[in-house]
Amino acid sequence: MKSLSILGSTGSIGRNTLRIVEQFPQLFSIKALAAKSSITLLAEQIQRFRPEMAVVFDENAAQQLSNLLPSGFRIDILYGPDGLKSAATLGSVSLVVGAMVGAAGLIPVLDAISAGKDVALANKETLVMAGDLVTARAAERNVRILPIDSEHSAIFQCLQGNDHKDVQKLILTCSGGPFRHKPMHEFAGITVSDALSHPNWDMGKKISIDSATLMNKGLEVIEAHHLFDIGRDRIDVVIHPQSVIHSMVAFHDGSVMAQMGIPDMKTAISYALSYPKRLPLCQDLPDFPRTGALTFETPDMDKFPCLKLACIACDIGETLPAVMNAANEIAVQAFLDEKIGFSDIPAIIQNTMDQHTVLTSPGLDQILCADAWARDAATASVNRRSK
Repeated sequence: MKSLSILGSTGSIGRNTLRIVEQFPQLFSIKALAAKSSITLLAEQIQRFRPEMAVVFDENAAQQLSNLLPSGFRIDILYGPDGLKSAATLGSVSLVVGAMVGAAGLIPVLDAISAGKDVALANKETLVMAGDLVTARAAERNVRILPIDSEHSAIFQCLQGNDHKDVQKLILTCSGGPFRHKPMHEFAGITVSDALSHPNWDMGKKISIDSATLMNKGLEVIEAHHLFDIGRDRIDVVIHPQSVIHSMVAFHDGSVMAQMGIPDMKTAISYALSYPKRLPLCQDLPDFPRTGALTFETPDMDKFPCLKLACIACDIGETLPAVMNAANEIAVQAFLDEKIGFSDIPAIIQNTMDQHTVLTSPGLDQILCADAWARDAATASVNRRSK
């Protein structure tokens, strides 16, 4: 039986992970759950899965959680960064699911790797911010990083049984988001509700906005660069509106392997949890006759500059990806709070990147400092625009 710690158990990835655990109780057990703000849902999860430990954001949330649990319920309730470290390094855990959203997921994942835990990774920002550090530490500790993102899971699956030296390029697919056909001159009128309406996938708010700007695909380019140790010049992005092909690998002999499935994250999650085996999820298969043609387009980087900015950050590397990521998080939240417009998101990111002095060969402290600086710079930019 594989014992799990889920960091981000109340988000979309966390909830789907628990559905798989519930479907296969003979294979998985839950030892720790961590969540930031959905305390009521976390209390329900705790009573269903009986972990040893639960972690929340702060002391007030810890007290709120304790009040929601039955009197005498036995569990350790921790909070803050120390609590997350405990959940990530718990001795009884064999696999840590990194499902937290944003830069907050980096340190717990590094803690898990340092403790020798395999990581099922959904948190893009971990590799975007500190990919070189994370992969080097995983190699030192002989730890596996198993991708949960559907695109990286697809590539991971296509590479099984193949020699990495035979790979010509990786091809990441994306639906194109809700504004693929929207004229660029109408972007200024895009509302939060418009941007949250993803055509195919059911995701959290932040990832939905990233998908609408195509920043999500840019983050995935950087993530793929680190996960599969391949140059950015050998990573392509294509728009595939049907979301049936989750990504592809092209080989030197001209062969292209694609991983297909319905747009449901449980397939990728289950493969990371059960690797190298597959679980009988009883998922629906794509209805190919009904789907009809599978089509592909080249993304318009002038219309969606966030993708271009991410590629630039990947090419330069060092501290620039962390700065780009931090600025994006600030800008996306400001858009969700209706302080700025949709078109302001890439402008704020570019302005922050342009101001940054790139630091070479950064350590973790320098990366975190760059992240903090970028948040301040992006916040200042948001305040200027919101006035």
